[in-house]
Amino acid sequence: MKDTITGTLSHRLEDNVAQLVQLLGTSNDLITKELQLDESTHIALLYIDGLVDTQVLHNSILFSLQERCAPEQLRDLDANQKMELLRKRVLIAGDLSVTHDLGQFVHELLSGNIMVLVEGTSSALRIGLPGWEDRNVGEPSSQSVVRGPMEGFTENLRTNTALLRRKIKDSQLWLETFQVGRVTQTSVSIMYLTNIANPDLVQEVKRRLAKIDTDSILESGYIEEFIQDTAATPFPTIYNSDRPDTIAAGILEGKVAILVDGTPFVLLVPTFFVAFFQSAEDYYQRADIATLLRFIRFLSFFITLLAPSFYVAVTTYHQEMIPTNLVISLAAQRESVPFPAFVEAMLMELTYEILREAGVRIPKNIGQAISIVGTLVIGQAAVAAGFISSAMVIIVSITAIASFVMPESGMSIAARIIRFLLIGLAGFLGLYGILFGIFLIVLHLAGLRSFGMPYMSPIGPYRSDDLKDSIFRFPWPLLKTRPAENMVQNLDRQSTAKRKESADEPKKP
Repeated sequence: MKDTITGTLSHRLEDNVAQLVQLLGTSNDLITKELQLDESTHIALLYIDGLVDTQVLHNSILFSLQERCAPEQLRDLDANQKMELLRKRVLIAGDLSVTHDLGQFVHELLSGNIMVLVEGTSSALRIGLPGWEDRNVGEPSSQSVVRGPMEGFTENLRTNTALLRRKIKDSQLWLETFQVGRVTQTSVSIMYLTNIANPDLVQEVKRRLAKIDTDSILESGYIEEFIQDTAATPFPTIYNSDRPDTIAAGILEGKVAILVDGTPFVLLVPTFFVAFFQSAEDYYQRADIATLLRFIRFLSFFITLLAPSFYVAVTTYHQEMIPTNLVISLAAQRESVPFPAFVEAMLMELTYEILREAGVRIPKNIGQAISIVGTLVIGQAAVAAGFISSAMVIIVSITAIASFVMPESGMSIAARIIRFLLIGLAGFLGLYGILFGIFLIVLHLAGLRSFGMPYMSPIGPYRSDDLKDSIFRFPWPLLKTRPAENMVQNLDRQSTAKRKESADEPKKP
């Protein structure tokens, strides 16, 4: 996390410029503009073309230096006093600071700031004027809702922090920024409510970020793999979202948000298994509708996980469990199929995964056509040719549709991976293999941790109060406390005085 460039700036302006050229090479985007303010005052403005707002540079900064800095003001002042005069009285900029370190100078220059050097002093002025092209705030692409805010994070770190500030207008919302990556020097920020979040959790997040020693951080996925409790699991133990309202809600519950410059996906820690079945829209609809939708998501998860393996087990080893008419129908369909149910299921699931990956990678204008060809033409042709049965096409289609129901794709991917293992167990041991696989999954989930906290909370360990907003979603008036699973400093979500006042009010007839 430390810059590899060491040393301090020189008193001579020419030496500083020459050293910078040596570090950056003969880069055409390094702009050096030298100015002579009076007979003895020589300054230089350095910036990277494309990273600064050149219009503000010309209309404000250069105008201030030429019009507001009279030669008589600089007379009888040494170099350090001239630097202070420029900083306090001449330059019109809200973001001004002084640096003496060469590594910090280069980092600020490459971060889209204008650096001002004055002959005779070993310090530099930093003027914050970033002006690169950004994507406008638009609708989130990964977690869509019917009702709720339609704004999503962008690739700009400062835009993302501002979106969270708009949601939580509290002085206790603290922001800390670090530089991660020896080469990329990526800005990584954490945001949390200091009066709610567990101080031990905040320190643990800082400790794990400080331990990262790599040359590049290009996306929040890099950070996720470095700071997660364990990599030996298909289940995601860190939540990510591109929705400001989702991240703001997590912060209000005492969690810590990790924002990475250059990506719209923000991390939220700690997280729990049930969180991946909750959508932001759950809190914008009535409680009964939200609870029904959560039940549907859990049902879809089990369908994604178990439907193909259950079909393989029943048709291969447990035909007595199937009604007679259905057994006859399935036997007639499978009469011309040359493969056993296990091989048939594996081939179909692999084919579906290939089509799914192709639909993501190919250009959008032909993606829909490819999906139609893959699902209708290939599936129908395979059934007609006798390679697979119609029942298997139905099972795989239902499984595919169910996998898209979960709001967060990480849990869907985990279910898709485990599904192949369960199909293998069902092909060799039938329903006993599925039960054995489920037993191993439950044991594995019970042992997982997210930043030291039980992954299966509030189910294991069991917390009855936290069940109000886990599998179920109780009405807002009943959600009086924050989840205790986050070990927050302040559990009260609703004011104790207001709750007592409303309880004392006489009920109207």
